[in-house]
Amino acid sequence: MTALLRPAVEADLVDIVRIERSCFADPWTEESFRRLLGGQPAIFLVAVFPPESAVAGYVIAFSVGEDAELLNVAVDPGFRGRGLAGQMLDAVLIELGSRGVRTAFLEVRESNVAALGLYGSRGFTEIGRRRAYYRRPIEDALVMRRVLDVSEGDEDRSAGTFADR
Repeated sequence: MTALLRPAVEADLVDIVRIERSCFADPWTEESFRRLLGGQPAIFLVAVFPPESAVAGYVIAFSVGEDAELLNVAVDPGFRGRGLAGQMLDAVLIELGSRGVRTAFLEVRESNVAALGLYGSRGFTEIGRRRAYYRRPIEDALVMRRVLDVSEGDEDRSAGTFADR
């Protein structure tokens, strides 16, 4: 079943914070999420499954000019294994491309095998390492990059094929 993706709203914050705490050892605060709501250049999407429309996951990216950073992708543990993280990542890459972003970056724990597999499957490659970037537990972050290049004549590609490049 495909999730419905929509912009996050304040009413989603309780679920977002709950998911954040279940996914990350050093979670963001509710206030951190609140500051991103409706703000440009942030992209803050939630995934819901009708008819309950409970938040099953979220993705956050930030763009400035031709560069973007993927800040967070998180899926409620009860909804994992359904391709939701990939669906959200594809959606945010499509949105970034529509904003003229050419390069997307992210950091990921070096031990997060599932995330590394997801990002690799979407064309991200490792370009560096940030020593002791994560605090709980202390661990290096791998810096990854994906070039969102659109070749001459590809400007009219459908959104559905953009993320599959």
